[in-house]
Amino acid sequence: MYRITVPILTLLLTGCGSLMSPGKWFADEDNVDAPAKLVEITTDIGVQRLWSTSAGEGTDGQRLELVPYVYDGKVYVADSEGNVEAIDAASGKQIWAHETELALSGGPGAGDNLVLVGSRDGDLVALDAASGQEKWRTLLSSEILSVPKAADGRVVVHTMDGNLFGLDAANGKEVWSFNRSVPVLTLRGSSSPLISGDKVICGFASGKLIAFDLQTGDLQWESSISIPSGRTELERMVDIDGELAMVDGVIYVATFQGDLAAVSLETGVVHWRREMSSHAGAAADRNQVYISDAEDQVWAIDPRNGAALWRQKKLHARRLSAPAVLDQFVLVGDFEGYLHWLSIEDGSLVARTRVGDAPISTPPIVRDGVAYVYGDGGRLAAFRGPAQ
Repeated sequence: MYRITVPILTLLLTGCGSLMSPGKWFADEDNVDAPAKLVEITTDIGVQRLWSTSAGEGTDGQRLELVPYVYDGKVYVADSEGNVEAIDAASGKQIWAHETELALSGGPGAGDNLVLVGSRDGDLVALDAASGQEKWRTLLSSEILSVPKAADGRVVVHTMDGNLFGLDAANGKEVWSFNRSVPVLTLRGSSSPLISGDKVICGFASGKLIAFDLQTGDLQWESSISIPSGRTELERMVDIDGELAMVDGVIYVATFQGDLAAVSLETGVVHWRREMSSHAGAAADRNQVYISDAEDQVWAIDPRNGAALWRQKKLHARRLSAPAVLDQFVLVGDFEGYLHWLSIEDGSLVARTRVGDAPISTPPIVRDGVAYVYGDGGRLAAFRGPAQ
């Protein structure tokens, strides 16, 4: 069983409100891992910072799923104070801003010319992607700690109480819903749904990955990624909270205290699984799968069979974000606002840049050869790799 350190314990919420800030209880424990000290990087690979700007108040020190979304030449960001902004992806200049007057906790997502954000009280708000004008809002069953998605006339959102909703993108009316009961104790967070063609795929706190028909909500397949085991509720946690990665019809998904698995998009058949605990999630290209594990080691995995290709251990206990792939580099953020650049070939640390003083909890978002990184303090920056 994996040892759960204080940074992981601070994520716990559901079923035990007294664990909101358990790190304070254990701050003096001898077995708490100290973050690895950063090693000097002597190489200069020529990372380019394209722009950096203040984009709202960030997460206000809370564990929220406020992730930048890049769509149609704009970067959409939201903060915990209810602000949503559209920023020009090329220049970093603000295009529009909208105040929802809600305590936002999830999003933004985008699609069907909408920008979507969710609140701690379960409000889902849809804004016009071009102008920022509010189109509609609806109240769902509980807090939204995932990124809503939209495609083909449907908006899909996963709430903290285990509900997955399919809504009409035109007006926010419920078309279908699915509920999977939440275990007594879970991590604070919800898996964001993945839309591919006529399917929507979502991971649940039970360790299940489930595919639905996007239009009707009909269940298409269900796969067990990890099966809960152990004598205590803590030991039985196998949440799927992190990012799902998909390449060439294969979904790569990880559970906390469980497994990393490769799953067929069409059938739900598990091609392989290997023991690995992660709450952050995975990224992938056609050659490798990349993942930050629960001990803040970064791995490259062979997508054919799950074998380890390399492992980077020098960022241990630095509370890493999920990875992202930019050209020949794997990018991860840490709790001090650093963005680490790893070689895609062997995982060696080749560069380090800093977005701000606040943690980088959400993964970098890569579009068209640019990485957009949003720190928890509200600083948004765009980076490009070395000039070719």
